[in-house]
Amino acid sequence: MKEMEKNSGIFKKAGSAIVNFFKWIGTDLKEIGTTFVKGDWKTRVSFLIMGFGQLMHKQYARFVALFGVELLFIYYMLTSGVTYLKDITTLGTKKTGWNADGTLSYGDNSFFILLFSILSIIVIFTFILLWRINVRQNRERQILLEQGKKLATTKQDLHSLLDENFDKTLLALPFVGVFIFTVLPIIFMICVAFTNYDYNHQAPASLFTWVGIENFKNLISVGASGFGKTFGKVLSWTLVWAFFATFLNYFLGMGVAMLINKKGIKFKKMWRTILVMTIAVPQFVSLLYVSKMFAADGLINSYLMKWGWIERAIPFWTDPTYAKVLVIALNCWIGIPYLMLIATGLLMNIPEDLYESARIDGANAWQMFRKITLPYMLFVTGPYLLTQFTGNLNNFNVIYLLSGGGPQSMELTGSAGSTDLLVTWLYKMTVNNTDYKMAAVIGIMVFVVTAVISLVVYNILPSVKDEEGFQ
Repeated sequence: MKEMEKNSGIFKKAGSAIVNFFKWIGTDLKEIGTTFVKGDWKTRVSFLIMGFGQLMHKQYARFVALFGVELLFIYYMLTSGVTYLKDITTLGTKKTGWNADGTLSYGDNSFFILLFSILSIIVIFTFILLWRINVRQNRERQILLEQGKKLATTKQDLHSLLDENFDKTLLALPFVGVFIFTVLPIIFMICVAFTNYDYNHQAPASLFTWVGIENFKNLISVGASGFGKTFGKVLSWTLVWAFFATFLNYFLGMGVAMLINKKGIKFKKMWRTILVMTIAVPQFVSLLYVSKMFAADGLINSYLMKWGWIERAIPFWTDPTYAKVLVIALNCWIGIPYLMLIATGLLMNIPEDLYESARIDGANAWQMFRKITLPYMLFVTGPYLLTQFTGNLNNFNVIYLLSGGGPQSMELTGSAGSTDLLVTWLYKMTVNNTDYKMAAVIGIMVFVVTAVISLVVYNILPSVKDEEGFQ
């Protein structure tokens, strides 16, 4: 019953958000209409020539910024934007080929058409937003004049960029960088998932086009050419790996910290230093070295056979079960020192009075751990645990440097190996198979899995639900 009420509340909130969004759109459109009807001739001209009203009132900096944006927008759309947007539905029709005279004739480039079409759409929305700012400024300017107030001068506008609006000045360049190098590639990748962009359809030699949700159907298809079986196994192993890689490190790291902090243990600094040494060595070096140690002709197998403990090499990296257990165990060697350091600081902050009271009441060591230590640690480190879990879902280094995602299996398609995570499988699909369309689909699924788990777990964390619950 509570679950039904909770779901009902979620749907109500979503419905309310949608209604509020359309109300906001309606209110904004009404304000634009009011500004045009009640505005003076300068305001109305500003609807076509951005910044005109500011220019007439000697706000030159605003005029240069707004009118410059309009000129750049018109120039871009006439020279590039319209050219690419007209082909967005087909992603190009003219193929590259040889002319009758033996010269090479370059056709359409589907890659550039898709990329610059996305960019053009974003440019259009950005221009509309700036045009709306221009209209709003004219409305605010007219209200100020009607109230007998003075408008900001160009000097005051420029000064504000270094004073009350300095945050906007400071974040302008990082914002552009994030958009170009993060947002635009993500949108492009999502669009690629709905095309047939792969080894056989690479621009400029060949064209690719839209295929709808065909790639998503292929991902969950269990047919001969489908990826459904492979996706299910890789996803299952990704979740199993993330669970063990997170919680084994967590509890073992906590245990090591408690053991070192225990009264009577000597050389505490030496033990901590030895553990921290695994962090100091770069993973690229240590993981590759350890991977070779467990190879068929590596140190481990060589000495075990030399001592007569085994007759033939143990297939650490060629047997799927051995490989999975080994990568989890070796990840503990890397992760425990981090948790040991974190737990050491937190354990020192637990009031000693709590333990003294528990001892007086007759509690044993396990009861004190379960009732005092563990609740405190989980409360404080809950967000960290969530971060670690989502990080392990995309832990490329450990898997790729240790096992390379192997061993390979005939049951798995798309070059997937038995220890491949979704992120390493995505890498292989991109680099080895150049199957960009399926790699994009897998990338979307990685985001969906990570986002769903993060949102669900975050909302049930004690430190989020009740920030003052632990005293």
